[in-house]
Amino acid sequence: MTLSPLDRRHLLRLGGGLSILGAAAPFAAQLAAAGSAASQAAPDYRALVCVFLFGGNDSNNTVLATDSDSFGRYFAARNTGDDPIALMPPGTPPTPVGLVSPITGRTVTARSPEAWGGVLPIVPRTPNPIPDGTNASVRTFALHPMLGPLKTLFDADRLAIVANVGTLIRPITKAQYQARTVAFPSNLFSHNDQQSTWQAGASEGARVGWGGRLGDAFLGSNGSNSLFTAISTAGNAVFLSGQSVVQYQMTTAAQPALVINGGSSASLFGSTLAPSRVRSIIQDTSPASFFAADYATVTGRSVSAATTVNSAFTQSAVTSIPAPSAYVNPITGAVENNTLATQLQTVARMIAANSSLGLRRQVFFVSLGGWDNHDVQNTVQPNNLAKVAHALSYFDSVLGSLGGVNMRNAVTTFTASDFSRTFTTNGDGTDHAWGGHHFVMGGSVRGGDIYGQYPTLGVDLGAFRNPDMAGASMVPTTSVDQYAATMGRWLGVSDASLDAIFPNLRNFTPRDLGFLWA
Repeated sequence: MTLSPLDRRHLLRLGGGLSILGAAAPFAAQLAAAGSAASQAAPDYRALVCVFLFGGNDSNNTVLATDSDSFGRYFAARNTGDDPIALMPPGTPPTPVGLVSPITGRTVTARSPEAWGGVLPIVPRTPNPIPDGTNASVRTFALHPMLGPLKTLFDADRLAIVANVGTLIRPITKAQYQARTVAFPSNLFSHNDQQSTWQAGASEGARVGWGGRLGDAFLGSNGSNSLFTAISTAGNAVFLSGQSVVQYQMTTAAQPALVINGGSSASLFGSTLAPSRVRSIIQDTSPASFFAADYATVTGRSVSAATTVNSAFTQSAVTSIPAPSAYVNPITGAVENNTLATQLQTVARMIAANSSLGLRRQVFFVSLGGWDNHDVQNTVQPNNLAKVAHALSYFDSVLGSLGGVNMRNAVTTFTASDFSRTFTTNGDGTDHAWGGHHFVMGGSVRGGDIYGQYPTLGVDLGAFRNPDMAGASMVPTTSVDQYAATMGRWLGVSDASLDAIFPNLRNFTPRDLGFLWA
């Protein structure tokens, strides 16, 4: 097979170097060469960390409006079916398992919302505007009962909520969406397409993501180790693929980087010369086959990168990072592995290692799956939300003293997901929808507040018509472009570059949502 130059370039961009997944790993890294380590961390270091919730988180049960008008319509819509998913009002004490709830009259099990107590009140520092259709003098809010650690961060001004975010091309109303008079993204309720649109601004098949393109903006000024600009602990993600930057993939294993045992040992088959010979064979770029030569280039770059990372990971600032505390499933009581927390531990290690890597800017991608809760939502979503809260609280704590330095102001962490879920229940779960609410965490976050318009709640019923909901889906009032560009500007990307990265950004006002300090 003969590869065209374009195909070869794409192959190399997809597999520019072996990741630190181990010797049998697939391709992963980028064409930018990894040079020698810089002597010290860049003084203006900043990093973005994307926490992607694969499957579509039900944000209607994550951030709730609790004024009586809003909560009444919420409870009526969700307190139905074989396994109702409506959460209990603020201040409701937990009902012990096996007893009858005084609110719903149902016998409580461990997976019953009645067993968890009421939603957790939060008080935004700025009153959220009351939208049309909501009959309340003041809007009040709360978080899911499993998000206690996030309430603590919100109250400490290190966590903000961005309301009703979704993939958009331009602003759109319910009437315009229903009449199809304004353009909107294709395949709105498709997992693969919406994951891609969130990460890359286009449906499945997109090759370049906005995280990678943010990294591109700094490639010329990001030090000699720019190979480590975009790092994933969650496998290949289009989010981190740029025009030049391609992600460097890592695992959460104790061994930080790839090791080719035979080539790195003192001897092989009894010969002290054999290891260097093995390395030269692996890295030989002279074969006539383009594929073999490209593969050798990729492998050689990966071996060099692994040496750099392995060396950086021996620093005390890296090795002293504590492991996450044990995680207990709040529904079953079983101790489980919180993979999101261990991924964030690896991210923290890479940030700590930057004292020798010397990058100015980095973008990270971590993820947690299992959010497609068409069924048994009361079993799965609370556990997943508790994992997010446990992981983010751990990450915030570690960043507070990373190698003895408070790095919270330098790192902004945000959530993303395919889409939210329907406002109504299908009996024991929810189906695919559109706009949803997201968290942003960090020392540079203007926390303790809700940004964007929190929508009117309730499905059309009788004389009531919800201006913000089409069917059972929220029509977004904040675009992914605005959400992302706000973080891009904080990272230091120019307005001109933001317009190139987010072509639809010029359709929206404001461009910057204001949830980050400069």
